[in-house]
Amino acid sequence: MTDKNVVTAGHDNAAFDIDGDVVVISSTQPTSSGNDVHGVCCGTAMVMRPEDQDTGNAEVDDEDDNPMGLEFRVQDIPPPHMLFVFGLQQVLLSISSTISIPIIVSEKICAGHLELVKSEIMSTFLFMCGVCTVLQCLIGVRLPIIQGGCHKFIPAIIALMALRPDCALPGDQSSLNVTIAEREEWQSRMREIQGGIMLASLVQVFIGCTGLLGIMLQFLGPITIVPTISLVGISLVDVALRFCEKNLWMSVLTIALVLLFALYMRNIKIPLPGCSRKKGCSVVMYPMFKLFPVVLAVAIAWGVSAILTATDSIHGKYVRTDGRTDTVYNAKWFFFPYPGQWGMPTITAASFMAMLAATITSIIESVGDYYACARISGVPPPPAHAINRGIAMEGLGSLISGAVGSGGATTSYSQNVGAIGFTKVASRSAFVTAGVIFLATGIIGKFGAVLTMMPDPVLGGIVVVSFGMVTAVGLSALSFVDLSSGRNLCIIGCSFLVGLMLPVYFKKYPDAIQTGSQDVDQVLIVLLRTSMFIGGVLAFFLDNTVPGTDEERGIIVWRHHLEAKKGAKKKNSQLYDLPLITGLLRKCRCARYVPFLPTFNFRVKSPFKALMLRFRRKTKEDENIATAQQSTQL
Repeated sequence: MTDKNVVTAGHDNAAFDIDGDVVVISSTQPTSSGNDVHGVCCGTAMVMRPEDQDTGNAEVDDEDDNPMGLEFRVQDIPPPHMLFVFGLQQVLLSISSTISIPIIVSEKICAGHLELVKSEIMSTFLFMCGVCTVLQCLIGVRLPIIQGGCHKFIPAIIALMALRPDCALPGDQSSLNVTIAEREEWQSRMREIQGGIMLASLVQVFIGCTGLLGIMLQFLGPITIVPTISLVGISLVDVALRFCEKNLWMSVLTIALVLLFALYMRNIKIPLPGCSRKKGCSVVMYPMFKLFPVVLAVAIAWGVSAILTATDSIHGKYVRTDGRTDTVYNAKWFFFPYPGQWGMPTITAASFMAMLAATITSIIESVGDYYACARISGVPPPPAHAINRGIAMEGLGSLISGAVGSGGATTSYSQNVGAIGFTKVASRSAFVTAGVIFLATGIIGKFGAVLTMMPDPVLGGIVVVSFGMVTAVGLSALSFVDLSSGRNLCIIGCSFLVGLMLPVYFKKYPDAIQTGSQDVDQVLIVLLRTSMFIGGVLAFFLDNTVPGTDEERGIIVWRHHLEAKKGAKKKNSQLYDLPLITGLLRKCRCARYVPFLPTFNFRVKSPFKALMLRFRRKTKEDENIATAQQSTQL
């Protein structure tokens, strides 16, 4: 495949056809830059045009079956020294988006001034990113995918923490001597977040293991996706401002550097030594600015902060680079996260509902990431059992993350998927190595302490770019929708405005809801303070109840692969099979009914398929009746 056949889009969207197979729908709006993919956050994805989906089998060595020109395909194992370099590269692509989450969560649980606590939460989060990446690559969807922190849980955490009293002012500004009251304050908040994430993750595991994902996707369209995802970024403006306002000009410098590298210098390549199986060791032209815009921007901005600190030109503990050096000295060399390290997780209905809303949004986006990864890796689309297993494994990883108290959940990172097109390395082993590196950085406590030393204005610049990209990813789904329709404009506009207005109202009037039950009040307040939940639910309800044709709603484009895929079934690759046990599973007839096993046959009689077929037939009959009535009126 040539570069001209590659376009960029926010994310892929998926649906189930009438036979129960998952099909991917990707935006086909080309951009002037062709193959530009910028690793700035967990929102961008690289997709191919429909005619380029059949990319062959990764096990064949013929050049025709390697249209992407990959140096290492999914099942290839690079030499050990190159394996480490490839894995480190993927870590650098994702770590800038990952480290902002534990720092933001630390602020919300009243541990923002406790540097040692922040470093331990940071180490725990990095450790869990490694665990989830290894599980996903080896057992889950078995594609080269990095699992990183999910920003969609931040609005839910903010709404949940708003139910508690404001954080008490720290009595010890050194942040090393933590009082019993301070420890109990932040740990109790963390335990409530843990309980909500664990319960919501169990629901995600259930959805993946039972194959309910196909039924869920039947009712979702691009009009629902747009406000649900976009409001995640828009609602976090206050969080970004809180970091940037400590030194606005340093934040502006960071943002400007990211934009300079990612947009203006993306096509500039620099010579670097490299090795390949075909050419051996040689000098290669490497798209450094395209692959590492955030890493380079942070390094330069951090360096400028160090110079200004040395010349005593800036002031403030969270602005200077030497304000938290005592944290590195006092941090443990080795830190081993374990379940219950902050105490027994607490379960509340409010925390569960808040985290569940974020989990559903994460599931929808992850499905698109799986298909984008398969296409750019030159392998067949993942079958239903791989999709189900991938979602279940994400839920299991988030369940473990909640148990150890990382302060967040994990999801697939699209910028690492897009980078495969440039690095030409789709080796599953390289991504497993990246997971191991994440594990190592989490265990080495000094590393997490160093990351907490990043000046807040520099982190604020990263947060602005990341949240901006999350917003843009949601808006990209508008390419499917008929924007000349007053129906669609009204639904989208009302969903955005109500999703932004109600959280402000209930923050100003927290006692507006009085049902007589404290638990019910808390659940409603948390949900009504979460913008993505309000906007998503309102858009979902209106889109499925207000009359409108499928073409007007964007559903036809959303599912335009149905007939094409029905006539041309692709051969599944063995790369999606589970290692070691697949042969034994094929001998067990009952394994055909388990949705997450490679022996799963969706055409065997099952209640899920019957329900799906019944819904699709009813929808088709309604469409035929509506068409006949319109013809009669004309």
